[in-house]
Amino acid sequence: MQRPPVAQIWEWLDAIPDPEIPVISIVDLGIVRDIAWEADALVVKVTPTYSGCPATGVINLDIETALLGHGIDKVELRPQLSPAWTTDWLSEKGRAKLEGYGIAPPQPAGGPERCPHCGSANVRLQSQFGSTPCKAQWRCGDCLEPFDYFKCI
Repeated sequence: MQRPPVAQIWEWLDAIPDPEIPVISIVDLGIVRDIAWEADALVVKVTPTYSGCPATGVINLDIETALLGHGIDKVELRPQLSPAWTTDWLSEKGRAKLEGYGIAPPQPAGGPERCPHCGSANVRLQSQFGSTPCKAQWRCGDCLEPFDYFKCI
């Protein structure tokens, strides 16, 4: 098999959904840090969102499965722990997808600017603990809907 170009591989990986937030891809999440051919192996560097993230093993398996499915038989996944992942690495497309899904994207101030359901700025923290460790639970004071907020890291 002829080696596919790295740009094509990025597209394939962009089709892999995050297992905890399936509306966003692992590429939009910003955890795929680098893709390169080294000798006859494809090396993919992946940075977990935080140490102990329960989705890391599933994400690695999904990457290997997708690449094997596209005919790449030698895949090496390398964890890249430094620099540590930050929510700044989320793509703009990913941020928009989060909001469209009902999850407020991370903001530098540490809380959502508006409700992802109705757009109101009348929001308040319900709990620092949301549906996953990387999210907090908020509620809109206008539409009264609860929503997750992707914590700033």
